Amino acid sequence: MRLLSFNIQVGISTERYRHYLTRGWQHLLPHPGRAVNLQRIGELLGEYDLVALQEVDGGSLRSGYVNQVEHLAQLADFPFWYQQLNRNLGRLAQHSNGLLSRLQPTLLEDHPLPGPPGRGAILLRFGQGRDALAVVMMHLALGARTRTRQLAYIRERVAGFRHLVLMGDMNTHANDLLEHSPLRDLGLLAPQVEATFPSWRPQRCLDHILLSPSLTLERVEVLSQPISDHLPVAVDIRLPDGLRADLPLALSPSPQGVPA
Repeated sequence: MRLLSFNIQVGISTERYRHYLTRGWQHLLPHPGRAVNLQRIGELLGEYDLVALQEVDGGSLRSGYVNQVEHLAQLADFPFWYQQLNRNLGRLAQHSNGLLSRLQPTLLEDHPLPGPPGRGAILLRFGQGRDALAVVMMHLALGARTRTRQLAYIRERVAGFRHLVLMGDMNTHANDLLEHSPLRDLGLLAPQVEATFPSWRPQRCLDHILLSPSLTLERVEVLSQPISDHLPVAVDIRLPDGLRADLPLALSPSPQGVPA
């Protein structure tokens, strides 16, 4: 199973710190270069089975009223997608997380996270019973205290799952997550060591895909794709036999799927 997490910065290309100022207007107004960037992102996503997206626009003025989650699902031929709206600014912005999947989840839960409005997590379950796989896609707060509250909330939601994936823009380093956060008792692995931010000169590892030891890691990579201000992180994992047998669809499903 191939997994990818990517903060796409609503399709804005940022290549220098000064671009936060000179291109900041693109967070409010449409720009033709955004469609080109989304096309590039869609081509990248097509190689994966499950994708977590952060900083996606759900359809407002700045995106040309395009739901970017749905648009990327169409570009990359994903039959299942979900948009989590975290901050609704009406016509100006629809701040969202997104998921794209080639497998139909047996459960999907939308969770606003504790703290100031604007952060959320999506909980997916694949399969049934003790062999089910839980996947949580998230975008965590910048502040350490709020982030700890959010991770405690997520920790409660995943209690009892043997097979677990946590993925997203977590705005902190792996050591903080694995050793000093409410996740520390889960025994999770953080296989990625390369930095993801900023994309043009990576210095901080903020984007993660954390795995339970029951999932066999086959590959991990931070992709050299400076399309956003973050780089995407990808892993390939081998699922346990019991879980593979219980999945509702193969990894190349028929096109009859509908959005989750």
